[in-house]
Amino acid sequence: MAPSMSHVVVVGAGLAGLAAACHLVGRGHRVTVFEAQDRPGGRAGALTQDGFTFDTGPVVLTMRGLLAEAFEAAGTRLQDHLTLQRLDPAYRAHFADGSVLHVRHGHEAMRDEIATHCGARDAAAFDGFVTWLKALYAAELPHFIDSNFNSPADLLRHPGAAARLLRLGAFGRLGPAIERRFADERLHRLFSFQAMYAGLAPAQALALYAVITYMDSIEGVWFPDGGMRAIGPALAEAITAAGGVVRCQTPVARVLRRPDGTVTGVRLADGEAVAADAVVLTPDLPVAYEKLLDLPPPAVLRRRPRYSPSCVVWHAGVLGEPEPDAAHHTIHFGADWAGAFDDLLRRGVLMRDPSRFVCRPSVHDASAAPAGSQALYVLEPTPNLADGELDWGESARSAMRDRLFGFIERAGYSSAVLTERLVTPQDWADQGMAAGTPFALAHTFGQTGPFRPQNVRKDAPGLVFAGSGTTPGVGIPMVLISGKLAADRVDEVLR
Repeated sequence: MAPSMSHVVVVGAGLAGLAAACHLVGRGHRVTVFEAQDRPGGRAGALTQDGFTFDTGPVVLTMRGLLAEAFEAAGTRLQDHLTLQRLDPAYRAHFADGSVLHVRHGHEAMRDEIATHCGARDAAAFDGFVTWLKALYAAELPHFIDSNFNSPADLLRHPGAAARLLRLGAFGRLGPAIERRFADERLHRLFSFQAMYAGLAPAQALALYAVITYMDSIEGVWFPDGGMRAIGPALAEAITAAGGVVRCQTPVARVLRRPDGTVTGVRLADGEAVAADAVVLTPDLPVAYEKLLDLPPPAVLRRRPRYSPSCVVWHAGVLGEPEPDAAHHTIHFGADWAGAFDDLLRRGVLMRDPSRFVCRPSVHDASAAPAGSQALYVLEPTPNLADGELDWGESARSAMRDRLFGFIERAGYSSAVLTERLVTPQDWADQGMAAGTPFALAHTFGQTGPFRPQNVRKDAPGLVFAGSGTTPGVGIPMVLISGKLAADRVDEVLR
C-alpha cells in the first residue's frame, strides 16, 4: 500500500473519477476531487426545468456489482447510499411491422418470450446463446477488460483465455454470429444493437462485443431511486465519509509538472496551485490533452482517430401520466436496419429510417415529473462532428425537434409538450466532448485494449487517465472499471 499521506488529485467528478476516488481513498491515499460543475456525476447529470427533472447522461445501468465494488472500496455498501430496482422488462422493442418483443429478466422468462413470439426453434437457440455469452464474458472480463495493458504484447499474458475467445468465435463479426443462431430477424436486432454503444455497426463489430449484450440482456438493467442523477452524489457521499474531499464548482486549468516530467499537482482556474503526488485526469481524452496538458497526445489521437457516432437527445416534459403497462426503456426499430447504419457511419448523414430509444423515467421515479405528467428522453443516433457535415444551427435544431415531435405522435406518446430541451452534437462538443459525441473513441480493433490510448505515460510519472477515452472504454460498467484501473496505476507510481 502507498504511504497514507500521499495526496492524489482527481480531475472530474464523473463516474470514472468518483470510482477512482473510492478505490484510492480506500487504499489509504489522501484524495481530493475537483469538479467544474455544481454537482458530482459528470455526464450522469441533471436538468431541472419547469418542475421536471431530467437525467442528462446515461440512462441504462447494468452490472450492478461493479457499482457495488466502488462503494465497498470506500468502506461502505451500495445499499447504504442508493436503492436500485431491477427493470423487468429491461427493454420493450417495437418493430416496423408493428410487432413487440420484451427483453425479460431471467433465462426462463426470456426463453418463454422468444417461444411465444418467435417460435420453438429460436427459443431452443437461446439456451446456446446464453451459454456462449457467459463463456465470452468469463474469458474477457478478468483478462482483457478489467486489466491494465503496458503494450500489445500483454495480450499474451493469458494465452488460455485468448485461446478460449478464439474458439468461441470472438474475433468474427457480431452481426453474422447472431444471425447464425436465430432465424427471426427481430432477434438479430435485439441482440446486436448494443454494438452501437461501442460506436460500430453490428455487421462490422467484433463478436467479442456481445459481452455488452450479456451485460444488459443477461445480467439485467437497474434503476436507482431518484434517477440516474443520484449515482454521482451517492458516490461522492461515500468518498467524503471515508475522508476524501469532493469540491464542485472548482475547475482545473492545468496539470503542473517538473522539468523532468513528474507531476507535482494542478493549477485551479482561480490561480491556486494544489500539490499532489499523482493526478488522475478524467475529462474526455482529446480535450484533456488540449486544455490541461503540455504533452503531445498519443499516436492514436495524432492520427485521424475514429469516433463513435453521436446522438440528439430531446428532453420533453409532457402532459399525461404513463400508462399502467408503460416500459421504462423502449427501442423503436426502423425497417431499414443496414441502410440506417450506412447513413450514419459511411455517408455521415441523418438516418433516413432511424431507430430511436425512448426512456420514461417517471415510470419508476415520481420526482422526475409533476403529478399528471411524465418525462421523456428521446434519443436518435446522429453522425459526430468529425464524420458528418451537419450544421447544428437553429434551422437544423428546429427541424430535428419537429422530426422527434412527429415521431412521438406517431408512436403513441403524449405530444402535449409542457417543457423541452434539445441536445445536439454541437452541445456535446460545447460540454467538452471531442467530435461532439458522448460516446468517445469507437471500439475499432485499433482503438481497443492495448491499442486504446493508455491510462499512463512514461514521460509524465504520476499522471493517470480514466474515463471512456482510455482503458477499457465506453459505458457505465467500463468507466467504473476505468476508475479502478486508474487507482492501480497510482499505486504503481507511489508504492
